[in-house]
Amino acid sequence: MLSATLRTSVLLILLFACEAAPSPTPPPAAPSGPQLRFVPAAEGELTAVVRTFMAEARAEERTPLVYVGATWCEPCQYFHQAAERGELDEELPRLALLELDLDQDGERLEAAGCRSQMIPLFAVPGEDGRCTDRRIQGSIHGPGSPAQILPRLLEILNAPP
Repeated sequence: MLSATLRTSVLLILLFACEAAPSPTPPPAAPSGPQLRFVPAAEGELTAVVRTFMAEARAEERTPLVYVGATWCEPCQYFHQAAERGELDEELPRLALLELDLDQDGERLEAAGCRSQMIPLFAVPGEDGRCTDRRIQGSIHGPGSPAQILPRLLEILNAPP
């Protein structure tokens, strides 16, 4: 049998050894999701909706852009999927897209100058809430569409007003 002093010494050594052991490195934080953000357009007169969206995006230090797509649009689907996977975050880290549907929002789009011949449509909004001529529309079909859209999108985002 161990003496009380020896037991106490062993316990103290174990206690200090446990306290001195470095704590394990915490796992890296899980990504917070894609930085590029789609914002569904609220109901109402579109130029007012766009102006509100622009103010909110800028308050969050994001770049506001009008996006028009449709559920049946293949390039739109591929662009959405790439964005959801975070594949566009490096090139478009602070982009906020006001999302509209061509089929549901046709009249509002027409009234706000956001109508186009092809989709997807990406348009820089003006201070009046109308879509400007700084826009791109359409894309190739298939999984290569995000790669085809991206340089054109960067071009309109980086163009002088």
